[in-house]
Amino acid sequence: MFFVLVAVIYTTLAIAPVHFDREKVFREKLQNEKHASVLKNLTQSIELDFWYPDAIHDIAVNMTVDFQVSEKESQTIQEKQFDVKDEIAGGHSYAKYNDWDKIVSWTEKMLEKHPEMVSRIKIGSTVEDNPLYFLKIGKKRWRKKAFCQWFVYQATKSYGKNKIITKLLDRMNFYVLPVFNVDGYIWSWTQDRMWRKNRSKNQNSTCIGTDLNRNFDVSWDSSPNTNNPCLNVYRGPAPESEKETKAVTNFIRSHLNSIKAYITFHSYSQVLLIPYGYTFKLPPNHQDLLKVARIATDTLSTRYETRYIYGPIASTIYKTSGSSLDWVYDLGIKHTFAFELRDKGKSGFLLPESRIKPTCKETMLSVKFIAKYILKNTS
Repeated sequence: MFFVLVAVIYTTLAIAPVHFDREKVFREKLQNEKHASVLKNLTQSIELDFWYPDAIHDIAVNMTVDFQVSEKESQTIQEKQFDVKDEIAGGHSYAKYNDWDKIVSWTEKMLEKHPEMVSRIKIGSTVEDNPLYFLKIGKKRWRKKAFCQWFVYQATKSYGKNKIITKLLDRMNFYVLPVFNVDGYIWSWTQDRMWRKNRSKNQNSTCIGTDLNRNFDVSWDSSPNTNNPCLNVYRGPAPESEKETKAVTNFIRSHLNSIKAYITFHSYSQVLLIPYGYTFKLPPNHQDLLKVARIATDTLSTRYETRYIYGPIASTIYKTSGSSLDWVYDLGIKHTFAFELRDKGKSGFLLPESRIKPTCKETMLSVKFIAKYILKNTS
């Protein structure tokens, strides 16, 4: 039995050549159609970078909208992200944001420290030839796979000591993809700290990149507003056109008979999402998924009283197309979930490092519940 966890990391901030020190993020509650129209008209005169929802066409009445104003239009940014000191100078830390080189070194350390439990599988490479690694964690053999680096750390640390973790790892394999968008992640550290897409070139356009979570072959072209290569939500020239997407889909297809659940992690909003995003139609096992999501969010809240909402993507946040969650579900994996982690928008993509451990600790409780449920209720 396999259990897939994918970390889709859009932004991790660092001091970089593209500066945002005089920019500002605004939050507006659109109370009526007039407010929505004013904001839409505003995009015609100044540049707005939407954080939530992803694009102007997704906004609706009664929605809370977060957007970043360009340097020309604002004077200050209000949040500091790097508020935790290095535990080991230059080394990997579970309490800090780690660049790609540190993450790769960390995977090697996990292999060395837990060779009987952890293995690393290269499933492909990116357009810039960086490797895509799944870490397989588990004691289950063929005789009978940052959410995070924290999960790998806790799983390996707790095996043989924690009854629940030991049981799960004895009977399941967990496949963890620490970073899906490796090239974009590296770019966010070296060039543009708010970068979202991958780094592929687009034909007949000077704009770079595709939104990988709109590149899966499920209702891929249903939203006309995702066909502009210069937008953050660009879906790509074709379904699975990107090397990263293709590597993940090939891996999942090749293990389809054994994979029982799929969880992907994003930021931000404090929401646990289930299918579907491309339609308001509910999947056949909707009530089962809703029950799992309800208990999972209740379990998460027991640690720090962090409250999540839950429900189908389309009705809980907004309709979206080409997402991995919907693609995996329609492929036949009937327990699929997407965590939009802390917070609700006060820090947004700029979540301070001091909140990393609390976020991971509470999320671990939720993932453990989901894994136990899958183990008990699927064959």
